Amino acid sequence: MKMLFVMDPLARIHLDGDTTFAIMLEAQARGHELWFCEPPHLGLEHDKTTATAWPVTVRRIKGDHYLLGPQSPRPLSDFDLVFMRKDPPFDMDYFYATLLLERARHQTLVLNDPRGLREWNEKLAVLEFPQLTAPMIVTREATRLRGFLEENNGEMVIKPLDASGGFGVFHVRKGDPNTGSILEQATNLGRRWTVAQRYLPAVRQGDKRIVLVDGEPLCAVLRVPAPDEARGNLHVGAKPHATELDARDRLIIDTLAPTLRERGFFLVGLDVIGGYLTEINVTSPTGILEANTLYGAHYETQIVERMEARALAAKQNRSL
Repeated sequence: MKMLFVMDPLARIHLDGDTTFAIMLEAQARGHELWFCEPPHLGLEHDKTTATAWPVTVRRIKGDHYLLGPQSPRPLSDFDLVFMRKDPPFDMDYFYATLLLERARHQTLVLNDPRGLREWNEKLAVLEFPQLTAPMIVTREATRLRGFLEENNGEMVIKPLDASGGFGVFHVRKGDPNTGSILEQATNLGRRWTVAQRYLPAVRQGDKRIVLVDGEPLCAVLRVPAPDEARGNLHVGAKPHATELDARDRLIIDTLAPTLRERGFFLVGLDVIGGYLTEINVTSPTGILEANTLYGAHYETQIVERMEARALAAKQNRSL
């Protein structure tokens, strides 16, 4: 099969933790032809979505991990599968990229579905399942954030709507003399919407990342924050630990799975703290390489197998 990966620059990826790169290596090992482009290389030729893309060969050698062939314009219909794996921020460039990719939905298989990527903000999507998440608000107003802090035992977590990887996340405590400055920074003096969630002390025991493929659990990693960090993101010092899915996790998965499938989400990362769903990551969820190390597995193999099956089924449907 011919697969196009729409992603961040290959030169910037971190081999030890990049899920996209692991998937590319596995797809290449299985004989698939890999192509690469970034969102700015997408375009339209009348009603056909195109990409000015490079054929690419990948290998796990730091500093020498990819080789590009000659760049050329290609209609997305040339590819059996297009995998959108661009990291946030979800800005206007990302928004327009989903519009271009949506035009190719009936020409090839696009994962995750561009309509779902556009309509499901990763921070707000949990509110479709309010019974599963801790109290939260979205506001630009520092006064409302102070009120929420009072309502939730004097502790909350705030974060921007459009970022990822723990960027801009603050653990705010009542009585901290920096609170005013934090709220001004977070809301950009009332110009930026900010998410506030009740602080969950269980985060000290770990933030559980559950990776789903086609709505089914693939693996899970418990990310335990560093002693001097409030965030459970691995790249800021959290440590990965083996974990199991408990009854609450399975309830969350079973509740979300039908909606995830309906919205066209193939690869998803759920974040669960103390039994509460805190985020639904759909743009470029990670975690499989840490899970591989913890469990002695190769989860990217299962992902690529599902990609192959989905692409084949989509091709058959288009031919009917």
